[in-house]
Amino acid sequence: MISYNKLWKILIDKGITKTQLRISAGFNTSTLAKLNKNQIVSLKVIIKVCKYLQCDIGDIMEIDYE
Repeated sequence: MISYNKLWKILIDKGITKTQLRISAGFNTSTLAKLNKNQIVSLKVIIKVCKYLQCDIGDIMEIDYE
């Protein structure tokens, strides 16, 4: 139901790896695995990602109704 495809596109556009994001934003590998599987993560993690990437929540995730 949640899609983080927008997040992966931003990372590609900025030349940032998923590991770099995880370390710089300050969350663990299990959270990164949840993001990879389009699973729900805490709002605290979403805010950390947005702060690191200097973007808004809607820039990194969306609800997939299909």
